[in-house]
Amino acid sequence: MNISVELTLTPLQDNFEPPIINFIKKIRASGLTVLENPLSTQVYGSYDDVMKLLSTEIKDTFSNLEHVVLTMKMVKSDRSAYEPHF
Repeated sequence: MNISVELTLTPLQDNFEPPIINFIKKIRASGLTVLENPLSTQVYGSYDDVMKLLSTEIKDTFSNLEHVVLTMKMVKSDRSAYEPHF
């Protein structure tokens, strides 16, 4: 089963960019399909592969930051080829 996950990491600190960049670089290095825009990062792949990656990287990120919010949306399908038709 394939899934699509949209992630927005929000460190609640003044110097917020380095943790976001580090998180995205680790997601990129996974070999999964990753698309980015200024507001979020999307990850596409099999449920098991995506969730294994996210479990590891979210735990690592949360362990290294005092206060952080992660917003996540999941869809059961690979939406990586989606193009709006309007």
